[in-house]
Amino acid sequence: MFDLSVPEVIVLLLVVAVHAAAAAVAALQLVTSGQRYGVFLVPLVLAAVVLDAVMLGLRAVSIEAVPLTGLFESLLVLALVFGVLYLLLRHAIDQVWFGSVMVWVIFGMILMAALVAKPASRPEAVAATPWALAHATAMILASASIMFAAASSVLYLLGSHRLKQKKIVLVLGRIPNMETLARMNWAGVRVGFVLLMLGVISGLFLAVLHGPGIAPWLMDVKVICIVLAWGLLGAILLLDRLRLLKAKTRAYATLVVFGLILVAIVGVTVVGATQHRFSQESLKCEVRSLKCEDFPTSNFKHQTSHFSLNMSST
Repeated sequence: MFDLSVPEVIVLLLVVAVHAAAAAVAALQLVTSGQRYGVFLVPLVLAAVVLDAVMLGLRAVSIEAVPLTGLFESLLVLALVFGVLYLLLRHAIDQVWFGSVMVWVIFGMILMAALVAKPASRPEAVAATPWALAHATAMILASASIMFAAASSVLYLLGSHRLKQKKIVLVLGRIPNMETLARMNWAGVRVGFVLLMLGVISGLFLAVLHGPGIAPWLMDVKVICIVLAWGLLGAILLLDRLRLLKAKTRAYATLVVFGLILVAIVGVTVVGATQHRFSQESLKCEVRSLKCEDFPTSNFKHQTSHFSLNMSST
């Protein structure tokens, strides 16, 4: 993180601090004596969204392109989209557990972004094509939809567990009703399926037009995880349409999809098990990687003596 430029380090530290404060307020409002702190949650999330946008603006200036090419930028955009979604739904769904889960998910993304933060990288030429922009946008929005569905699933399973234990007092007014959570999960799954399909199709065109081809693309671990997630979403929608899937089972299946997306976005990229990249290493990293052995002394001496021989012969 501290390899970033000074302005980026300052803004990123502010981003992490504001998101951490929002996560702390989200935890405090779950305590009976701390509900009064809930009024600070919306202003904190709004400030965090603004700082996310500033950070992305700095990165856009650095790479002179739309900041969608790297893992760090993608996580920031994902956190921004999820923050805006929370702000839009906050007045319609004002239960404290909904706000807390949403804010914790955003904070988790920011922590992951801070851990993988690297200096600005030069985007590949293919990153400027319409197919690449469409692919990146569809994948980020699909990930946000799936995360929303997963958050709804967590709340649904939590509410179901407490109702089963007859702890109704811990549910009423604190968690959205089960029907609302089921509809939220269904909406997230359906929108995520459509957007993920657009992401897969645009990625397929990229592989054919600018990439290594269909076969190597399909063998990439990141692509495999995304295709599996898309197929599982399709199975969820089909079984639900046939009324063969209970809401609780759908919630668990949604969490599996979320796990696959998380592995595809973060896990596979961090361990370097994918060639699915739209940016090169930064200039700073390239300069640091240059060593004396990259320029063998023997070759240099050989070239010098060869030059002297030619001069003497003339």
